[in-house]
Amino acid sequence: MTSVITGDIINSTKYKKPNGWLTLLKEALHYLDKTSNKWEIYRGDSFQIEIQDYATSFEACVYLKSCIKTIKNLDVRLAIGIGEKSFEGNNVTESNGEAFVFSGRTLEELKKEKRNLKIKTSNFDLDKTLNLYFKLASIAMDNWTTNSAEVVKLYLENQNKTQEEIAKLIGINQEAVSKRLKRAYFEEILELDKMFRQKIDTLKQ
Repeated sequence: MTSVITGDIINSTKYKKPNGWLTLLKEALHYLDKTSNKWEIYRGDSFQIEIQDYATSFEACVYLKSCIKTIKNLDVRLAIGIGEKSFEGNNVTESNGEAFVFSGRTLEELKKEKRNLKIKTSNFDLDKTLNLYFKLASIAMDNWTTNSAEVVKLYLENQNKTQEEIAKLIGINQEAVSKRLKRAYFEEILELDKMFRQKIDTLKQ
């Protein structure tokens, strides 16, 4: 079993310097998986990445969201599909299987529903529960400021570092880091990630 995240950048056409967010997106996808055939950017502002450790797929979405929202007025839709992979292509968009179908279809649903995060698995009840949590978490994540997004991004990239060490990376004090994380509801998002991993683990049973 594997997970696939399909996404697209919101408001990309309004951004005057596409190379700025495109470079950032490439760096974010490369950070999540350095294997070039596991992710691809297509149609300009759409992308797909396979996260083989599917228990980490929500954290990967939080990371992608934090990266894109470091640029003012940009956001991202993210659809997680978890299931089997029936065919391994030369690159991720050529691969196929349950996870890929779930993810692609869910992204289309997100556009119609005007939502930015959703999951689809073979377990309807699990999806219903997780998507309610995602809807609530999105109230916070969709409203991250660029400063909050930057701190979340750095925290996820440096989980072994203290807030004081992260503060030095940005050039601010520890108290400012703490306030930005609090405004991002980051502690609650970490709690959701922990619960997500526990619930997703039931798919193995």
